[in-house]
Amino acid sequence: MKQLKKSQISRDKILNAAIAEFGTKSYENASINNICNDNNISKGLIYHYFKNKDELFLNCVKTCFDALVNYLSKEDFYQDDIQNSIEKYLDLRYRFFREYPYYSQIFFNALLQPPMHLKEQIKDLRNDFDALNISQYRKTICNLTLREGITEEEAIEYFFFFQEMFNGYFQSRVYESSDFNFLIEAHEVNLQKILNIILYGIAKEE
Repeated sequence: MKQLKKSQISRDKILNAAIAEFGTKSYENASINNICNDNNISKGLIYHYFKNKDELFLNCVKTCFDALVNYLSKEDFYQDDIQNSIEKYLDLRYRFFREYPYYSQIFFNALLQPPMHLKEQIKDLRNDFDALNISQYRKTICNLTLREGITEEEAIEYFFFFQEMFNGYFQSRVYESSDFNFLIEAHEVNLQKILNIILYGIAKEE
């Protein structure tokens, strides 16, 4: 076996083990020692491919976001009926998280309780996911008559503003709740409500 392929296999083994670790624990509770002990991987091998725990976590986050974007991009969840479009999008998200529970934990950890020193790096890793959301949101508002004085680009800005406020609200609740899975469910249920408020809050009154 060529060295390049062997290196890729080793790196993939470490990354998959890390996904299982971060996919069942918070960033704070996950550890490289656990990854080594649970998967018969030497610490030296991990540090050969990843500089530290932060780099390993960020690679898991990137893998998660890339997989989610790829999953959502395979289906066109845009429909003429705005409500149906939102429901289909959220159904696809729910299906993805149900099929890939490790990714679900990593996604919401990165979104709702990111390590403070990694927030900017995680924000960069969200770029493709955010671009996908913007694309679908733009298609949706094309079917709306916007209020006087609101441009399409301003509507997009409002979307991001409310999205960050919404996520920020749940970030603050992370430290008040002992059940992170319940918080995830509440986030997804209320996401549909906030999307409706955003959309119809910018629609022209007939």
